[in-house]
Amino acid sequence: QVQLVESGGGLVQPGGSLRLSCAASGSIFRIYAMGWYRQAPGKQRELVARITSGGGTTNYADSVKGRFTISTNNAKNAVYLEMNSLKPEDTAVYYCNSRIATISSPYNDYWGQGTQVTVSS
Repeated sequence: QVQLVESGGGLVQPGGSLRLSCAASGSIFRIYAMGWYRQAPGKQRELVARITSGGGTTNYADSVKGRFTISTNNAKNAVYLEMNSLKPEDTAVYYCNSRIATISSPYNDYWGQGTQVTVSS
């Protein structure tokens, strides 16, 4: 099957930066898109940023525009999220997501295990 493994979360002070990484592995035939979602305590999971594999189209949540940048390394089946000017309200568990086709399935959405990002002084 397919696995998504994230890394890069942690504790950072307001105004600081972090870089999240996620790599997909397994029986991958094609990756259509990769992205990041987050879920804060007591809130619903929300889209942070997403990028398509073909044209590299990106979209961001309004709350992170100008501060976060999503990018990919197609050779490594990896997606990254560069987070700058972090705010306490960015505190959440961040999940990697990818829409992937395998040999046995046209496409499915896969999720990573989540990585905690805490912004606090």
